[in-house]
Amino acid sequence: MTDTDTDAGTAARSGSPDSAVDRVADFYGAYVDAVADGTDDLSDELRGHYLTEDLRQRLAAWEEVNHADGVLRAQDVPTAWEVAYQDAGAGHLFTTVTLTWGTGPDAGTTRLAVQSDLSTKLISDIEDVPA
Repeated sequence: MTDTDTDAGTAARSGSPDSAVDRVADFYGAYVDAVADGTDDLSDELRGHYLTEDLRQRLAAWEEVNHADGVLRAQDVPTAWEVAYQDAGAGHLFTTVTLTWGTGPDAGTTRLAVQSDLSTKLISDIEDVPA
């Protein structure tokens, strides 16, 4: 939470366990915190709770080749994250996760396409969004 989050004018945050979009936001919020805090056990537990087994296996293979965190697609920890609904169809929901790297005018962003299965609300795919 930034200092501005404590201001009276800040919008309230909410969510629902029935919303796949909220679950993606919950996952990325908790995951970024866990990685930033250096709590490997928690980040692994979060992966186990929010990601499909197939995706966890594919991320492990990706990480072996790329030597980076597959959820974040980076070696560093972002300074902020944002999740937005993109589309839904064929039993899946698609969100775009925007990760911010650094602060101020020089901050950069990357975008990830995140797929969730509507039946389980588990995250089943994470891919880079081409620039």
